[in-house]
Formats: sequence, C-alpha cells, structure tokens
Amino acid sequence: LIQLHSEEGDNILDPMVGTGSTVLAASRVNRHGYGVDLSERFVAIARERIDQDRQPSLFEKERPEGHVFVGDATRLDDIRELDGIEFQYAVTSPPYCSMLRNPGNENQKARRRRRLPTVYSDDRRDLGNIVSYDHFLNVLEDVYNGVAETLSKDGALTVIIKNVKRNHILHTLAWDLACRLCSRNGRFEYAGTTLWCQDDVSLKPFAVGIYWVSNILHTYCVHFRKRTEKRKSGSAERTRHSG
Repeated sequence: LIQLHSEEGDNILDPMVGTGSTVLAASRVNRHGYGVDLSERFVAIARERIDQDRQPSLFEKERPEGHVFVGDATRLDDIRELDGIEFQYAVTSPPYCSMLRNPGNENQKARRRRRLPTVYSDDRRDLGNIVSYDHFLNVLEDVYNGVAETLSKDGALTVIIKNVKRNHILHTLAWDLACRLCSRNGRFEYAGTTLWCQDDVSLKPFAVGIYWVSNILHTYCVHFRKRTEKRKSGSAERTRHSG
C-alpha cells in the first residue's frame, strides 16, 4: 500500500500504529515513517522492532529512521514531535470499539492462545474501550479529520477496516465511515477500495438474530484523497445547481 500511494522519501503517518508495522514497512521501502499510539507498552515494542530491523548489513544501504511517539490520535496537534511535518500518505487500522473485550470474541481467543494482552488498554481515551457504535464512528471521524490537517495537498489516506457484528447486528463500518469522511462537507474524496482476503481464516457460520451468516473473510482497504478547498467549493456548486 505504501509503495502504491507514495514515493521514496515521502513522509508516512499511522495515527494508531500499535506495534509499529506501518513504520517498519515505510522504512523498508525508503519512506520516513511516523507512528503514534496511546499505549506506552506498544510504543516500546514498536521502537524495539524498528531498532532491530534497522541493524546495518554489509549488502544493504542504510534505510530511513522510523519514529514512534506516545500520543492521542484524537489530538494529533498536541504532539510536538509532529510539528511542521507534512505527510504525503497516512495508513492505519483502528481498533473495533469494545469488541476485543467480548470474552467470546475470536480475536480474544487467538490472543489468549498466543499469550498476548486481551485488551489494548484500560485508558478511557482508547477507541478499543468505546461501547457505543455511533460514538465510536464520531471519534473515528474526528481522528481522520485530524489526519487531513497533517496531509499535503492531494495527500492520501488508507483505512484498513472490517465491517463488524455487535449485539446481533451487522454494522457496515467501512461504508458508514466512508460516508462520514466523504460527505458534502467532508475532508476527503473516496478513491477506491482494495480487498485484503484472509485466506488463513476458516469459513464458519454465525448467528445474527434469527439469521445465519458467515464470518468475515476479508478486510477493506478503503482509500481516500484529501479534498482541496477548490474541489470542495466545486462540489457544493454542483450540488446547488442540481438542487
């Protein structure tokens, strides 16, 4: 994704970087990666991974450094280390509200087997602790509107996201978010979708209310481009003429 949406030497941002995979990938393809995460534990893991990955070899030129900071994705303008940096591309995968806290959740079972933490944190600011779907969408929209402020003109954003099942309801999270970000006054334009098929996940039936549905075997990589003021004005003008 980074190679498709950016050039060598570009600045890449992940506002919810977790254990640093985006920053690692950016460095490997000669981009400058910057990551932000609320969890000091995850930031420490990310920094260790980045340091280990950048160990020089005799046959490889030195790659760009990766930078990871502790911070709140909803308040990117408070992170002083990002001041003055313009990003050409942002890519991220958010947590799925409080789903990981569900004891029957498949991800939680898998994390137990691998002896990983079963929740991201107990921080009230953590998106992984939000119970209300609507509130979760509101916060995600705020996060990505904040990302838009850091992007260069025509900068791009990819959100790696699944639709989710909660309380016997299938929520079209990917498309609900896309509609928010690309609304009439939104900060982005929709730029397409890549399907990331997870062929290591088995097909299983699940009950949603009185219906049976399969588990979700793919993730959406939803692509957006920052909307310029000129294009925003043009869109509004077309809307008025249509009306």
